[in-house]
Amino acid sequence: MPQAPFDSPFDSPFDWTDAEARRRADAGLVRTLRPRPAVPDVLDLASNDYLGLTHHPDITAAAAGAARRWGAGATGSRLVTGTTELHAELERELAAFCGFEAALVFSSGYAANLAALTALSARGSLIVSDAGNHASIVDGCRLSRADTEVVPHADPEAVGKTLAAHPGRRALVVTDSVFSVDGDAAPLAGHAAVCRAHGAALVVDDAHGLGVLGDGGRGALHAAGLAGAPDVVATLTLSKSLGSQGGAVLGPARVVDHLVNAARTFIFDTGLAPAAAGAALASLRRLRAEPGLAGRARTVAATLHARLTAAGLTAVRPDAAVVSVRAPSPERAVRWAADCRAEGLAVGCFRPPSVPDGISRLRLTARADLTDRQIDAAVATILRTAPDGAVSRTP
Repeated sequence: MPQAPFDSPFDSPFDWTDAEARRRADAGLVRTLRPRPAVPDVLDLASNDYLGLTHHPDITAAAAGAARRWGAGATGSRLVTGTTELHAELERELAAFCGFEAALVFSSGYAANLAALTALSARGSLIVSDAGNHASIVDGCRLSRADTEVVPHADPEAVGKTLAAHPGRRALVVTDSVFSVDGDAAPLAGHAAVCRAHGAALVVDDAHGLGVLGDGGRGALHAAGLAGAPDVVATLTLSKSLGSQGGAVLGPARVVDHLVNAARTFIFDTGLAPAAAGAALASLRRLRAEPGLAGRARTVAATLHARLTAAGLTAVRPDAAVVSVRAPSPERAVRWAADCRAEGLAVGCFRPPSVPDGISRLRLTARADLTDRQIDAAVATILRTAPDGAVSRTP
């Protein structure tokens, strides 16, 4: 029988999206997709390719070789057909490099955070989360069904007070190692101390620390002396310093075994594509062979910060490879980023509601492969296109 006409006061059940689109446009918050060419047509300070490996011929050759050998896709979940010998090799080498007992690879860093937070907590347990944490951590807290307490940014004392207010409860503290908006590092030693004082676990998202911080780029937890600790778990991504795709959870073997059996984003998601696993493994081996890459990324970030602040711009001193430059308003931040692109420089643009403090920024990502000439060009372009109000003091 023919279907009855849709009975609704609207022409379509999605008419409400038009009102949402108008609201976003009025607020200047419309997001758009901008397909990039295979060969970059601008100087890239917008991506998270901190070590410049995503186009490295050895890395792309490893990706192609893995696809030819293992196929274009993983073909199933990790527990069915989605685990290849390549995945196991990547997990072993990743754990050894970062100093942990075991590692488990996921299809994305987002999925890794969801897995750690949902599988290591439960209804009635407590999660203490930094106010500046990434959206994937926020979503993991929501999905965990645990009671979540959000504490002020980078404040171990506040973490300790929150844990003290919930004595005897199963608890974990979660924080980014390096925060993606301003590029500042979390006080991991302070967090670990208060966690141990109250019997809580510490979960650290090292997405922006791996490849940049620690001995030879082994990450922020390695730098803090916390790698391999029995009460510490790390999550990370393979899509930043390693120039590939995917994520991982690192920690005690019994924690990783628990995730295999309890983490829904592991059990029910298709495994990471072999090409991505092959590329990440090749990048990891290159980082191990060239430990100076991490230091070079930090040097580039420090140089950008020093040059821009010397010219009168306000920028947060980088602890890793992210340089955050304050903009006078959301509208002028968008215009500034667009003007940079028009002059051949790609930069990130962060504005409300993506930033919790309401301050708009240009977000620059340092790369280990940037030359001194490229750094000069980037600084000149940012200064030349700076809007009124961006220079907050006399150089």
